[in-house]
Amino acid sequence: MEGDDELQTTMKKLVEASYLTADSAAYYRSILRYFYEQHEKMRDYIAPEEVFAYMRSIPTFQEYEEELMHQQLAQLVKWNNLVARQDMTNAKTIEEYKKKRFRYQCTPYTVEIERMLIQLEKMGDQFQGSLERSQFERLLQTLTDIQIELESPLIKPTDSYMQTWEDLMQYFRTIRTNTADYIAYINSEETDQRMQSEAFLIYKNQFSIYLRDFIVSLQKTALQIQQRLRELSTDQLEPFFQKIIEHRKEIPRLEDTATSSDEWLNEYKEYWHSISRWFLGVDGQTSELDMLQWQTNEMIRRMTRYVQRLGERDQHFRSRKTEYLQLAKWFENSLSLDEAHRLSSVVFGSMSIQHLQMDYVTTENLYTDTWDELAVILPIKPRTNRYREKTKPSAFRSNAKEKEQQRRLYLQQQEQERAIIQHYIDKKSFHLAELEQIEPFFRKILLYWIGKAMANEERMVLTDYNVKVKVTVEKGKNIILQAEDGVLHMPNVHFQFQ
Repeated sequence: MEGDDELQTTMKKLVEASYLTADSAAYYRSILRYFYEQHEKMRDYIAPEEVFAYMRSIPTFQEYEEELMHQQLAQLVKWNNLVARQDMTNAKTIEEYKKKRFRYQCTPYTVEIERMLIQLEKMGDQFQGSLERSQFERLLQTLTDIQIELESPLIKPTDSYMQTWEDLMQYFRTIRTNTADYIAYINSEETDQRMQSEAFLIYKNQFSIYLRDFIVSLQKTALQIQQRLRELSTDQLEPFFQKIIEHRKEIPRLEDTATSSDEWLNEYKEYWHSISRWFLGVDGQTSELDMLQWQTNEMIRRMTRYVQRLGERDQHFRSRKTEYLQLAKWFENSLSLDEAHRLSSVVFGSMSIQHLQMDYVTTENLYTDTWDELAVILPIKPRTNRYREKTKPSAFRSNAKEKEQQRRLYLQQQEQERAIIQHYIDKKSFHLAELEQIEPFFRKILLYWIGKAMANEERMVLTDYNVKVKVTVEKGKNIILQAEDGVLHMPNVHFQFQ
């Protein structure tokens, strides 16, 4: 029956998280974050007036309405995020009492969800974690304290045993989560790519020292922790667990809980088995502790390989100009041709198998020896992307006359267009039906005026010539507006300048 109840609890819909994906999630999350902050300050019941003032203080919600706030508070109550409590202390009249003024308190589910969200916001998109040496030492000290306590009668207050147990579980949870997250961070694709860049060389010593110190500290404490866990069985720990159960029973609870002492005892035994499995393994399987040591050593080996590859790559791209110059000096200083042959056999022979290839061909005879060829001077270019060959400056052609001619033509065209528009402005008003054939530019201006006028209620447009024109569309009267580049079927429009 207990397993069925637990399964039903796991499979039920979590309505308390509905506010995270609702359409108005920004409002709901802001409200509940305020309730959570007040809960952390030990203020349980919050009045709607405080919530309204807080929401209005946010720049995004300066137009927030009070009626909307009451609707959203009621919705959060339906989702079990808030608990409403009627406030009757300030009711001075029957009408005020009937209005049912409420104060609101966030539920435990909401508090835990907000705590989780804050942790996720701090975490970001990457794994965090760390390899803390002190947590293993503290865990070892706590196990030692428990072993010492069991050697004598358990006569201390029950809360001291509860505190020891909570410390043990806290250290174990920290070790398990932090190490797993840090291993995941090191093994992530982004971290792997960064390790293969030259920028990693700056941090390689820091990483190596950090991992090495952790391994040394882990080796010092791991064997002692394993020894303590082997010596402490669940039967030996049962009196210690009974003291913890007594402490839990001493805490007053109003609700009727069906949890018995045996269920609590089994719960603590399962926790102890989890710690033992993590450090000792079970049924011949590798323990998480051994896996952590292997992965840490593997990280050190992998970083060493990356550093070696970066060094080899740097050596590969290093310029060998100095070596070639030294080699040329050796050949130049050879006292005889036979000595040059012996030097060539060492440099280019079967011992090293290195050859120089030149694009310059001084003879077509395939059987000519190298020393019979004429000397050739080869220019050496720097092996860098920034190198550019020197070029002679060329003449610069001035286009001032063409530019001035284009400028005069443009100003002349602008003056002609302005004269045409000014002609219609002087007429004070005109209908499109009155126009015969117009310029294409004037048609674009008329359509622009019509579009801008339709966007406001007054149907008024301020033109580029600092003149206002009122546009009136005569519906039902269609005309044909003719231009040099085509015709346009449209309603008749009246333009009146002011």
